[in-house]
Amino acid sequence: MISKQLHEKIETIAAQYPNRESALMPALDEAQRSNDNYLSGADIAETASILNVSRSRAMGVATYYTMFNTKKKGKFHIQVDANVPGMLMGADEILQHLKDSLHIDTGQTTKDGLFTLSKVEDLGSCGTCPVIQVNDVYFENMTVKKTDALIQSLRQGKIPSPETTYNFGSECGILLKNRGVKNARSIEVYKKNGGYDGLKKALTLTPPEILEQVKFAVVRGRGGAGFPLGMKWGFLPKNDSRPVYLICNADEGEPGTFKDRQIMEYDPHLLIEGMLISARAVGAQKAFIYIRGEFRWISHILEQAIEEARKEGLLNTVDIVVHRGAGSYVCGEETALIESLEGKRGNPRLKPPFPANKGLYKCPTIVNNVETFACLPYVFTHGVESYKKIGAVGNLGPKIFGVSGHVNKPGVYEFPLGVPLATILKAAGGVKGKLKGVIVGGLSVPILTPEEAKDLKMEYDACLKAGTMMGSGGVIVINDTVSIPKLALRTISFYAHESCGQCTPCREGSHYIKFLISNLIKGIGKKEDIDTILRFCDTIMGLTLCPTGDAFAMPIRAMVNKYRAEFEGLVKE
Repeated sequence: MISKQLHEKIETIAAQYPNRESALMPALDEAQRSNDNYLSGADIAETASILNVSRSRAMGVATYYTMFNTKKKGKFHIQVDANVPGMLMGADEILQHLKDSLHIDTGQTTKDGLFTLSKVEDLGSCGTCPVIQVNDVYFENMTVKKTDALIQSLRQGKIPSPETTYNFGSECGILLKNRGVKNARSIEVYKKNGGYDGLKKALTLTPPEILEQVKFAVVRGRGGAGFPLGMKWGFLPKNDSRPVYLICNADEGEPGTFKDRQIMEYDPHLLIEGMLISARAVGAQKAFIYIRGEFRWISHILEQAIEEARKEGLLNTVDIVVHRGAGSYVCGEETALIESLEGKRGNPRLKPPFPANKGLYKCPTIVNNVETFACLPYVFTHGVESYKKIGAVGNLGPKIFGVSGHVNKPGVYEFPLGVPLATILKAAGGVKGKLKGVIVGGLSVPILTPEEAKDLKMEYDACLKAGTMMGSGGVIVINDTVSIPKLALRTISFYAHESCGQCTPCREGSHYIKFLISNLIKGIGKKEDIDTILRFCDTIMGLTLCPTGDAFAMPIRAMVNKYRAEFEGLVKE
């Protein structure tokens, strides 16, 4: 039963959006929190009624996103990130230890109702694995000993305050400029260090002049594709009466990727300034930050920073709303994100039309990544020519690389685009053991052998030439203790779990590839299964509405082709 107080809170949330239906996900989240982390059918129906959406639509949303609990959980929901970076850093050992000590399996709740144990795919904390999430709280760099201490504290009814040490470094001093600066989240400290100077200069320019400077600076998107930002903005229709919406994609669900979190958590005004410059350029009066739901505490940091900027008069012409997702990798794709922001299941749309013409609420919409926005203040504070001195030809500006896996200092490191991969690995303390392979752009890009990675420059064009992609810049390092077939199984398990199910090649293909690799590891596979896996990968490429099909076909194909002997060695004739 939804209380009067909760009803009023839902109405307050709904008032932030041009369309009330967009408030469905945050409203369901509030309903769940008011009922001991459980979302009942009655609460779903009542929430739907308040927002004037159908009960079936609300139920579809509640059962689509993994963070909505339509089944009761224990008082403490313990979630262990067992994706590839976690696997490399010992998450499996911790998960098994929890199973043994709590006497339950994943998906089960202890008899006293205190603990529910879950294995989750990615928590966006790849540089501080292993990570355990308890309700909303992250516990990072975990060990078995730390896990025991955590459980003991929870048994006493207390969620302890997390303590985590992060590794970071910056050669450019742009995107991570304020990392490590005391009180860097505050607008006072941000402005003291030159913050919002870029916005001041941008406000003296007309929108077309801002667009031309961004084009001339050749700012490329940092979300993965590296598409030129000015060109993307230029796709907006001219002389259109519809409102323009600006969206920051802060979903960051790609395994191996944890760069955007650093900006939002430690330098939120850098993102806000970049968004305000962008809003001026594209004529947007309403903007959204779509952040992954697990980053609840970071969403509060952003909301506080937005309120500070509002009090300073910086948001007089633009309103920014922080919108939390609820657990869906596919919502990192821009049209799925827009569907989710509209209060729907995050299913990708058919393109064209593209969001620039028909996006949020069927209006012109620009979607850019956190790191992309964060590059803009430097462009306008120091000038285009200064920006163009950073990086390589056609690949200009700073880039944050998140390094995880088998290195001595996993963390985030800022370098100019075009930096040698070897330099990044050196900054991360070097490889632990003997290098066997490296994934340089998040889990969805083809793995490279040590020989292929030897002289690699980390920029978009060089990575393509090497047969991979720079993607998000999430570098996953793998040493020779790792079985590539097991790495492939963990990879395809993630994508099979995260497929939205809309496209048959992705929905069925991911599970069948998982089945074949699993059989090989169990010793019951056949040699021809290896060729079947490759044939499926080749067939799936390019046949899905969003890049998820390619996102598993490319890495699996590369793992099988480059380390085929390991797969063949599993066949028992």
